Amino acid sequence: MQRPAPFNGMRHIALQVQDLEACERFYVDVLGMSVLRRAHQDLVYLTLGNDNFSLARAKADTGGEPQRLDHFGFVVDERDDVDAWHDYLQAQGVEVVRGPHDHADGGRSLYCKDPDGNTVQPLYHPSVSGQRLR
Repeated sequence: MQRPAPFNGMRHIALQVQDLEACERFYVDVLGMSVLRRAHQDLVYLTLGNDNFSLARAKADTGGEPQRLDHFGFVVDERDDVDAWHDYLQAQGVEVVRGPHDHADGGRSLYCKDPDGNTVQPLYHPSVSGQRLR
């Protein structure tokens, strides 16, 4: 099976944070990001205009070091690219942990695991897809 259209950069990172409000203030007030969308009280999406950065309130501490990186996303240009990547990844024997699904903000994505267990998200998102970086 042929690989689908190439990714258009890694422009989505998702972090789990202990203090969502303090982290949002840091990224917005100190680093200059803008709020793209507040999904709910425990999840906010930020941007610099050509990226998508999410902060999610970490789940209750279960002991040990909290996981900070939730997943990272590779942007695709077209909505249908998500489905093409799903078929390709399955054909390659990659573990898909959540198949293609739509987001309330118009996005579409899937989640798979790399060989070391990191979660990777091929992602179509209207705010960043189709913008080719030069």
